[in-house]
Amino acid sequence: MTYDRNNIFAKILRGEIPCKKVYENEYVLSFHDINPQKKIHIIVIPKGEYIDLDNFHKEASEKEIIEFNKSITYIVKMLKISSQEDGYRIISNIGQHGGQEVAHLHYHIFGGEKVGKMIV
Repeated sequence: MTYDRNNIFAKILRGEIPCKKVYENEYVLSFHDINPQKKIHIIVIPKGEYIDLDNFHKEASEKEIIEFNKSITYIVKMLKISSQEDGYRIISNIGQHGGQEVAHLHYHIFGGEKVGKMIV
């Protein structure tokens, strides 16, 4: 699979589609999901063109990988849902069987309320 530069997250990164930004740095953009499934529902994406986690680990620089993971820790602390508070869930759907809808690596962060069972 090749990266589609017209996916919704690529358009958000280019500023063609607005987002309600939570956090941004040189490597990462995070924003509120437009169709939240929980009280807090944040999307975190790398700024590079990566299809999924496998592609990211294969192609991204060590700095990009580190900054992506560090940003998640920063975001959950900023939102006051870290493990020192009530906690949160991170999900990344990968591939067809994993339910991936947008072919740009992204994590969903859920929190602010009890998230429930993992799989129903």
